[in-house]
Amino acid sequence: MRIISGQWRGRRLTAPKGDNTRPTADRTREALFSMLTSRLGSFEDLAVMDLFAGSGALGLEALSRGAAHCLFVEQDRAALDAIKANIALLDAGKAADVRAGSVMALGQARRGYDVLLLDPPYGSGAGAVALDKLHRQGWIAPSAWIGIETAKTEAANVPGFIVDSDRAIGKGRLTLLRPPPQD
Repeated sequence: MRIISGQWRGRRLTAPKGDNTRPTADRTREALFSMLTSRLGSFEDLAVMDLFAGSGALGLEALSRGAAHCLFVEQDRAALDAIKANIALLDAGKAADVRAGSVMALGQARRGYDVLLLDPPYGSGAGAVALDKLHRQGWIAPSAWIGIETAKTEAANVPGFIVDSDRAIGKGRLTLLRPPPQD
């Protein structure tokens, strides 16, 4: 597993020990960031959330491409150790905030984030549930882009959210969503 592009391009990342997490493959991550870059133009100065973060590869890829800040949320101890090791390896501590715990335990937001990257356990439906709650708690900026990876056979439909793009890659499916229009 490596950083695909940006200031840390080619740098190898540590994967969590054990079978509790499923790191996003380089090919899938490359496709996701290609989809997002074609819509955003750039990650410069954006605030990013990496939810169900695993190794932190998605958030670190965004930081490598110029994001100003990334909030990593993960509850697995081995994955948290890998995220912290990867942040230290890249000297990304000033731009990273790591939260140990469930995505569902995040309270009310102080601000909305520009990009949300979710890689929940396949077949769990946890991504849709989390997005609904995060939206109600103000974590999602009105102009945000949301990338979610699910199993190839799993739809990432979240009531009110707009599906912008949907692409099957390997055993997974990448879906780009937009938040519900504001009233």
